[in-house]
Amino acid sequence: MGHIVLLGDSIFDNERYVPDRPPVIEQLRRSLPPGWRASLLAVDGDVVGDVSAQLERLPHDATHLFVSVGGNDALGEITILGESVSSVGDALELLRDVQVRFHDAYRKMLRTLCAVGKPTAVCTIYDAIPGLSLAELAALAVFNDVILREAFQAGVPVIDLRLLCDQPGDYSPLSSIEPSLAGGSKIARAIAELATSHDFGSRKTVIYL
Repeated sequence: MGHIVLLGDSIFDNERYVPDRPPVIEQLRRSLPPGWRASLLAVDGDVVGDVSAQLERLPHDATHLFVSVGGNDALGEITILGESVSSVGDALELLRDVQVRFHDAYRKMLRTLCAVGKPTAVCTIYDAIPGLSLAELAALAVFNDVILREAFQAGVPVIDLRLLCDQPGDYSPLSSIEPSLAGGSKIARAIAELATSHDFGSRKTVIYL
């Protein structure tokens, strides 16, 4: 038996985007074996730096930590795509500055999570969002590179939301950057499968779809 805790942003805290439908946390509870529990600490709108505050409310009997965060950090940097530069090289340097800022914050967050001493997993930022521009798609790769690198260094498994939520129907019609009922179901099933089947003691980074 286990107690899964969800941390991060509205990828997990998506109730307002699926009115009259079960959000991710409820779908997860329905996907778990008898005796397992799940709690939601993720907060819509939170960024990487907010996860430490979420951890202050961690239930004493938590057994597994799952975090999906970074999308709002990317949104906070979106104005960079409108800046004028004289060359592609200059543009890449701007993106590199953004990546360094995110890297520092994400590494600190993940180290804090791992220090709790519970089996931990992270999620990438999905990029099949309807209407996403090519520039935004390229910029998200900068953030996902950080997430994957840090996950491999920490030895924690990854749920790759880019491959999991790959259909337009996986996104809420109320807000295209939030998971729909269908997308939330995919996420919940992946969390349940990972928590109940993965050998976290191996410290082997694996990609779950």
